[in-house]
Amino acid sequence: MDMQFLEETKMLNYQSDGIQKLINEKHWRELDYSEKIKAVYEYVRNEILFGYNREDTLTAGQVLLDGYGQCNTKATLLMALLRGVGIPCRLHGFEVSKDFQRGATTGVIAALAPDRIIHTWAEVYYKGQWLALEGVIIDEPYLEAVKSNHPHVQGDFMGYAIATKDFQKLSVDWNENSTYIQSAAIVSDLGVFPSPDKFFERYTQHWSKLKNFMYVHLGRKIMNSRLGIIRKSCLYPAPFDNLMRLDKVLYRLCKKKQRNKS
Repeated sequence: MDMQFLEETKMLNYQSDGIQKLINEKHWRELDYSEKIKAVYEYVRNEILFGYNREDTLTAGQVLLDGYGQCNTKATLLMALLRGVGIPCRLHGFEVSKDFQRGATTGVIAALAPDRIIHTWAEVYYKGQWLALEGVIIDEPYLEAVKSNHPHVQGDFMGYAIATKDFQKLSVDWNENSTYIQSAAIVSDLGVFPSPDKFFERYTQHWSKLKNFMYVHLGRKIMNSRLGIIRKSCLYPAPFDNLMRLDKVLYRLCKKKQRNKS
């Protein structure tokens, strides 16, 4: 195995105090190979809730401190923890359509976002092959809430940061298999990289300075609040319904404004 798939990098800072403390507290090094992958995967998936960080290039230690993450930041933390317990892993990069974010993002943010979004997942080396661990992105409470609010959907589903060909049978538990949660939104494959550092040296999300400022200081905070409401919506459906109605109004107004400008 090439040692580049095990090395520490600036973003994969698994020797940092916070990462090492977590690994030691969880006793992950004492597990066998398969159990290490499963334990780390389940931790990042469900203990680090799905949410929007301030930027994609946070270190693993910073993602851990945030306590939440999206595709790119969760992949960074997952890779750091895997390498920290001796499991080789790499990063696979893509571009995805923004459409599948509708519902998780606000109407205004969805309208203003670029049509293609940078997307990554971690791949782990297991039994002579690379397995995708994209399913780590969405935590179980969020996934179950979305399913609960769409009981009649069969087959394709694109929304609420989920993109799949078989919604009701969707499972993201790791049982020595690849897991997917947003792969149906992929529009281009950017290749595999030994680390997120190498990937983001080549590819970055294209935002204007104003849009980036709005996202960091306002947009993502609104979106993270929305995700919290969605998680509770299987128990409290009214806030979810009201939120979706407001989202549709805002989205239509923003799109109308864009059409008028053009």
